[in-house]
Amino acid sequence: MAKHRIGLWMYENCGGQDIERKIVAQLKEREIDAIGGLNLAHASAYDSSIFCNGHILDELDLFFSYNAGQQSPFQVYLYQTLNTMMPMINNYDSFALTEDKFRTAHRLKKNNIPTTDYIVCSKNNIEQLKEHMRFWQGKAICKPVDGWGGNGIIKLEHERDLDLLTPYITQQHAPQFYLERVIENDFTDYRVDIVDNKFVACYGRKAAPGSWKTNVTSGGSVIMREPVPEVVELALKAAKVTGLEVAGVDIIYDIEHQQYVVIEVNGIPAFATPEQEKFGLNFNDTKIKYLVDLIDRTVNKSNHPTNMSPDIALSFHEPVMNPSLHTEVPSV
Repeated sequence: MAKHRIGLWMYENCGGQDIERKIVAQLKEREIDAIGGLNLAHASAYDSSIFCNGHILDELDLFFSYNAGQQSPFQVYLYQTLNTMMPMINNYDSFALTEDKFRTAHRLKKNNIPTTDYIVCSKNNIEQLKEHMRFWQGKAICKPVDGWGGNGIIKLEHERDLDLLTPYITQQHAPQFYLERVIENDFTDYRVDIVDNKFVACYGRKAAPGSWKTNVTSGGSVIMREPVPEVVELALKAAKVTGLEVAGVDIIYDIEHQQYVVIEVNGIPAFATPEQEKFGLNFNDTKIKYLVDLIDRTVNKSNHPTNMSPDIALSFHEPVMNPSLHTEVPSV
């Protein structure tokens, strides 16, 4: 009989089902049962318990959520509640933090991690934005704070472009407006995967000709990248500061200031797809092992009613030389 039982919700496309089977099998070897398919969209709560697919979630020892594409406000609402009852991977506070680009950049800045310069203010205060853009020579990137995949991102070439955006800005439900300084770069980036404060894999992306967006979902393509120690160390620090147990850290090189800069921290970086594995991208087994180790250690901790502490010492592990590719499933 298994000593522990956890809940699991994985994405199903792009090889997700196979990844889930491997995770479940390895957990079983450690006497941990995993209940899959726990989509919180089907859950409900009453009589002091939360139920999903006939299971009482209160009785679980841990919940692992790894599905970005089907996340809904209701699921996030229950995600937050479950986090008060058991360990979550990723823990809710860090998940919520990194879903917001402003809050993430603010946290990184506070911890002296190089990241994008930004301004956030009320969407009704366009004049303040214009004044700030003058320090950036009139150029900026307009982003929704909770967007992913390059969606909704607009490049501004002059402060007067804000006037053209005014109708768009006023129609948005969000009360804030967020701008980032344009960073001079070669239109490539690094994506570094981190699990449990351990380096898993590194790859790069390159913008399509005539474009500046490196996101694969926006036309960018994957390129090979060596795991530069400085880049990996920066990614490890960013993951630790945000508190994510599982992170994908996006980094570019700022040509003007001659330094690597964290531009985003994602909580659901993809595994390699079956097609990508055929080309030798074999980091999935390493990522699964680190996840299973993390789950095993967490559920076997005594007196651990809430999420895990992010205060785990940074460690640099032997890098996986094959870079990971990104799919549409995670945040990009």
